[in-house]
Amino acid sequence: MPTIHKVAIFGASGNFGTPITAALQRAETFAITIITRPESTSTFPPGLPIIRTPYTLADLTTALTGQDAAICVVGPGGIPAQATMVEAAAAAGVKRFIIDDFGWGHNPYSLPEFSAIHAQRRVGWDLAQQKARENPGFTFTGITTGNPIDWAMKKFPMMGFDIARAAAIIYDSGTERFSGTTLAGIGQAVVGVLLHPEETANRFVKVLSIVTNQNELLEAFQRASTGRQWTVQRDSAQRLRETGHRKFQEGNGMWRLELVVAQMFDEGQARCVVAPSWSESDSPLLGVVEECADEVVAKVLQG
Repeated sequence: MPTIHKVAIFGASGNFGTPITAALQRAETFAITIITRPESTSTFPPGLPIIRTPYTLADLTTALTGQDAAICVVGPGGIPAQATMVEAAAAAGVKRFIIDDFGWGHNPYSLPEFSAIHAQRRVGWDLAQQKARENPGFTFTGITTGNPIDWAMKKFPMMGFDIARAAAIIYDSGTERFSGTTLAGIGQAVVGVLLHPEETANRFVKVLSIVTNQNELLEAFQRASTGRQWTVQRDSAQRLRETGHRKFQEGNGMWRLELVVAQMFDEGQARCVVAPSWSESDSPLLGVVEECADEVVAKVLQG
């Protein structure tokens, strides 16, 4: 497969788009173009070309012409447009389309409440697979990263760690293992896919920085918090699952976070393990570094 040099990115200013764009810049290998809607008020890194265009098939085909690869990392509101992006990329002669996963991919253990969200995301995924079958010059990759662990722990105390208060919530025994990828790892995964187009073509790669559990993370927080004692309270994943299910039925949007956390800590179910270990994932191929709990916690406590 020809070398990938020119790369367009949708969603460059988002939670994951920002570290992905930064990783592409650090690689000093790619000519990056940002594509965004005309009405977007997002800010982007200086010096990068920006194409502001409606997300129609014709306009996106024009915007993507000449690009070797396109990366879709839009937020939930942009997911319905992904199918048009795929159509346009195939029509424009793009060689690789990185579809918007950066989550749990085809997770057979996901709770049923997430089925509608997954179905919406699969529209773009299925279309990318179809286009790859029809057109050998077009390929796709999905990057399944699991929990964006350092970002998630900072943003969502319900995940178990309230950094500001030095307070932990440990669900059940705290031993349920899950995999996570740091923001730096997510960015490197994208770089790695583009540097290894043959090995990553037409499949979902599985990426992680760490496989851990709450107890290991709590110990790391306690080691890093010299002179500050963490308070610990107990809860259960089952209780969280029940309240999340009730909110789902009521139409309360908080159900998503509660069921994401419940799914992660559902004891004995291994619902949220992308791969059993770093070495058994695609991380070594893509250059994603294996990290320990102390290293992940240090990133959480920064800034």
